[in-house]
Formats: sequence, structure tokens, C-alpha cells
Amino acid sequence: MLQRTIATTSRVLPPNTASPFLSFSSPLTRASLAAIRTALSKDAQSYPPVDADAHETHAAVLIPLCNVDNTPGILLEVRGKLRTHSGEVSFPGGKVDSTDPSFLAAALRETHEEVGITSDQIDILGQVGPPQLSLGGMRVWPFVGFVHSSVQFREDTTADPEAPLPNINLSSLVLSPKEVAYAFHLPFTAMVAPRRLREHQFRGGQPYWAISVADLIRSDGKVEWETDPLQRDEIGAGRGGSLEVWGLTGWYLSLCLRALAIYQ
Repeated sequence: MLQRTIATTSRVLPPNTASPFLSFSSPLTRASLAAIRTALSKDAQSYPPVDADAHETHAAVLIPLCNVDNTPGILLEVRGKLRTHSGEVSFPGGKVDSTDPSFLAAALRETHEEVGITSDQIDILGQVGPPQLSLGGMRVWPFVGFVHSSVQFREDTTADPEAPLPNINLSSLVLSPKEVAYAFHLPFTAMVAPRRLREHQFRGGQPYWAISVADLIRSDGKVEWETDPLQRDEIGAGRGGSLEVWGLTGWYLSLCLRALAIYQ
């Protein structure tokens, strides 16, 4: 399996407190989206391309950047009571269907089905990779996009590129009752907060930060965490019953933040 080459170290380095591509404290703008798109394109040149194998089963996810309450961050979800990975933090996404014209189309379709965000609200900024195999054997293709509050704001080409892009309203999201228990916003400031970070090894290999997010979830219900009798990595909500961004989701988030010079 192709693995991305990262500086050889037994420990993950502390995150940076700023990024040259975006502000942690002010909303994302069209100018910052352009900078992020450039950063992702440049980063893609640092790892070898992976051809889609027709004999593999494929899945696709969207890493959705957005502004919420004038704070930039990423939209995540907690999976509902599903046959696998219930109660885990994940990006919107799922298995690629035979009717999907592309992996990206699958990620956009799943995002609409799971959280009600339409494809014409999303600016695709790039990809991170290389795509990894899930523990279930699917090759997972991760795309990065920005979620606009409406189609009109996305299509407004006359807007000031430095003006803050409008917020999305989490309460207006239409969650799939069968697939999604919660949707929540993870600010960039939370991704670098030392109290939230726990060093972990992706499948026993390369280090990354798992991020504690339990306090960001609404408390109006309970999520049943899945346990794995084989004690494999990436199964469950997090270590010790805590709710974390970790496993393949945490790894892809880490790759995205490294491309944006937030993680080292």
C-alpha cells in the first residue's frame, strides 16, 4: 500500500498557532479559499498518485470547511446506530454507488443525504491523500470543500474576495435520522488546543493528533459507542470511551491540516 512520506519521528510535533493560508480567529473569505486551493494542489504533488483499482470497493468523503458564528472550522458528524462504526466521529461520505459518475460525485451525494447540504453550495478546493483502505477494505477518497450558506453566495462573482463568507446555520441542517446522530462544528482553534490533543499512531505507524470533541456535542441525547472484540485500531468513538476525531477520519484531518501548515 502506498503511504505518504512524512518526516521520520517517533512523536508528532506540536501544532502551529497560525497558518499562512487562513486566519484562526476570523471567517474564511474567498481569498483564503483561493490560498487553500493552491496549498492543497501543491501538497498533492508531494505524494504519488493512486490509480483507482476496479477490483476494489471504493468510498468517498468530504472534508467540509465552513464558517459558524464567524469562526472558521470543519463540519463533522457523529454516526448514528449503524451496523458498523456507530457513534464515531466522521466526515460526510460513504460507499461509491454504480450510478455515481465519479468519486467526488459520491462524496457530494452522501453529504446531501446525510446532512442536507446540496452540491451547488459546495466549492471543491482539492484532495488530500493518498487514499487509504478502511478496516472494512474500502479505498476511501477524501475531498476538501467549503460549504456556502446558500447557492447565491457561492455564485456571487462580484463579491469582495476579502469579505467574510456567511456562516452556515447548524440548526438548519437536515440530518439523516438513520445515519447521523449529530452534526457539529470543530473550529481551527480547537484543532490546536493542547488540552484536546492526544498523540496516536495511525495503524501503529505514523504519528498524528487525535482530537477530543465530547464537549462540542449537544447533550440532548446519548450515542452508543461501538466496541470491537478484536481490539483493532480505529474502532469506537475514541480511547477510554471519550469522543474523539481519530482513526481514518483523524488521519485525513491531519493530512489536510499539514497541507495548510497547521500541523507539522
